[in-house]
Order: sequence, then C-alpha cells, then structure tokens
Amino acid sequence: MPVLHIVWIRFGDGVPEERIERHLGACRGFVGRIPGVLDVTGGASFTARAGGFTHGLVVTLADRDALPRYLDHPEHRSLLEVLRPDVAELHAMDLEV
Repeated sequence: MPVLHIVWIRFGDGVPEERIERHLGACRGFVGRIPGVLDVTGGASFTARAGGFTHGLVVTLADRDALPRYLDHPEHRSLLEVLRPDVAELHAMDLEV
C-alpha cells in the first residue's frame, strides 16, 4: 500500500524565493534516485489556511518499508543539512493510502 510523506514548511524570513525553489527542486530530484520514491510534488501555499506554513511537499512512497529507507538515505540526509538553516518550522505526517 502506498505511503504519503507530507511535509509542511515555513521558511525563514528573508530566504530568497530562488533558494526555496532550489530546495524544492532537490526534493523533486529524489524520484529515480532514492529507491521507493515514486513521486514528489510540492510548492508554495497560495492561501492563508496553512497557519503560517509557506510551502508543502508530498512524497509518494511505494510502501511503509520505503519510509525509513527514504529518511535514512544519504541524499535525503544531505538535503536536510542544507535545508535546515533556511527553515523556521517543519512538520511531517505519514499516511498509508
């Protein structure tokens, strides 16, 4: 059964939009590079309904077993290190669908 890894992000004040897009593009690049990642989609919120979160990502994974492999994958861990200084707040949720 597929899993959705849903991430809500509030980028820090002053982080340029082009830098944010580089982060999101790097996440989209996980498809075909990290086993079990089937799709990555995301972008900026266009409403004020997200409680101050500015961007979101949805990572579609093959199954529950793919989640820890994705989270522990060196490319994912490397991106987190680059992303962390630009993020003011981040929440994640995982759903089986």
